[in-house]
Amino acid sequence: MPKAWYNLRADMKNKPAPLLNPGTGKPVRPEELEAIFCKELVKQELDETSRFIEIPEAIRNFYRMYRPSPLVRAYCLEEKLGTPAEIYYKFEGNNTSGSHKLNSAIAQAYYAKEQGLKGVTTETGAGQWGTALSMACSYLNLDCRVYMVKVSYEQKPFRKEVMRTFGAAVTPSPSETTEVGRKILAEHPGTDGSLGCAISEAVEAAVTNDGYRYVLGSVLNQVLLHQSVIGLETKAALDKYNIKPDIIIGCAGGGSNLGGLIAPFMGQKLRGEADYDIVAVEPASCPSFTRGKFAYDFCDTGKVCPLAKMYTLGYDFIPSANHAGGLRYHGMSAILSQLYHDGYMRAVSVPQTEVFDAAVEFARVEGILPAPESSHAIKVALDEAKKCRETGEKKVIVFGLTGTGYFDLAAYSKYNDGLMDDYIPTDEDLERSFAKLPQVWSGNPPE
Repeated sequence: MPKAWYNLRADMKNKPAPLLNPGTGKPVRPEELEAIFCKELVKQELDETSRFIEIPEAIRNFYRMYRPSPLVRAYCLEEKLGTPAEIYYKFEGNNTSGSHKLNSAIAQAYYAKEQGLKGVTTETGAGQWGTALSMACSYLNLDCRVYMVKVSYEQKPFRKEVMRTFGAAVTPSPSETTEVGRKILAEHPGTDGSLGCAISEAVEAAVTNDGYRYVLGSVLNQVLLHQSVIGLETKAALDKYNIKPDIIIGCAGGGSNLGGLIAPFMGQKLRGEADYDIVAVEPASCPSFTRGKFAYDFCDTGKVCPLAKMYTLGYDFIPSANHAGGLRYHGMSAILSQLYHDGYMRAVSVPQTEVFDAAVEFARVEGILPAPESSHAIKVALDEAKKCRETGEKKVIVFGLTGTGYFDLAAYSKYNDGLMDDYIPTDEDLERSFAKLPQVWSGNPPE
C-alpha cells in the first residue's frame, strides 16, 4: 500500500486549464474555493508541481481495513473465452461501501475534521459515493448530508438505507429544500434528476450552513489524486511479477476510477518511459468523451460552481432515466479531458444491454456480481480478449472492477426479464444542450 498519492499533473506537459469563476470568468483564487471546499483540499486541487503528496498516517490506518485491494488474474474467464490474452482486474469492492469511492471519501472527511468543521454535503448518483462518504463521516463523527439523484433514489432504496444506517441524511434531487432545486423543478417538471442537479443543491447547502463544506466523489483533481492508490497498487503487483500490461481499461463517468487506475502508467507514458493502450469506456446514453465538446462548461446544472474546461455534453444535459449505472455526469475530469484531447488515451461508448451481457458473462465465470459501472470496463476487456482469440496475439489486459452490483439488483432484474432497452441521445438532443454552453474566452483564460 502506497505512503503517498501520485499527482499526475506534475508530469503533464499540457496542464488542465484552470477553473473559472462563474461570475467574473477569471481563474478562481484559492480563497474563493475555500468558501466551498476544505482548505487542504483546495491546495491539493490546485497543486500542479508536487509529484507525490504524503498520505496522512490516520488515512493510511483507515485504508488498512480494506487495502491493498486484490489484483486478480481471471484464469477462469480466460479459459472460458479460449483467448491467449492474460486478463487481470483490480477489485475495489472489498469494503462495505462496495466500491473504490471510499479511497477519497475518508481523505476528504479527514481534512474536514482537521479543519474543525461540523459536517459536509455532497451528491451521489448510483449511491456508491454517498455510501462511502457516510461511512467515512460516521468513523470521524461528522455530519453528512447527501443529495441523491432522484432516479437512483427510487431505483436503489437499499443504497439509501445503508447511508442512513451510517447516519447520513439523504434527500432525492432535485428537491424543494434548496433554492436551486426549486428552480430546476420549475424548469424541468417531473425530472428524474442528474448529478449536475444534485451538485448544485449540495453546494448551496454547504455555503448556506456555517461549519459545512462541500465534497465531491469524482471529476476534481484532488479526487483523482486520492484514487491514485488504485493504480499505484496495481503497478506494484504487476512489477513484482515482471508483467507489463498492453491494454488498461476503466469505466468513465466523471473520471475518479479511471484516473486512479491509470495514474502511474500514464505518468510513465508522459515521461516517455513506457507505452500503453489506455481505454476509457463510457455509456452510450451519456457519451461525454465520444460525443461531447472540449470546452469550458459549468460543473453543475444550477450554474453555481466554477467552470471547468472538459469534455462535456452541456450542463443542461440530463441522461435517460433508464440508465442503470452511476455514469451519469454531463462532463469529465479536466485532467482526463486534457489527456484525451492530447491523444494519450482513447475512448469508446457502449450500450446498456451489451454492458449487462458482459456483466452476466463475467459473473457466471468469475463469481463476482459486478456493478453496472464496472461492467462497462468488463465489456471492452471481453472484446479485446476475443480479438486476441481471433488474431492469436497474447496481450496483457488490465481493467478496473470498481465495485459490486448487489445494490443494483433492480437493474439486473430488468435485464433478466428482457425489459432493458438502450436509449442513445440523438444529435439533436445534444445540440440543444451544446447551444447553452457558456460563451467564455476559448484560449488560455486571462490572468
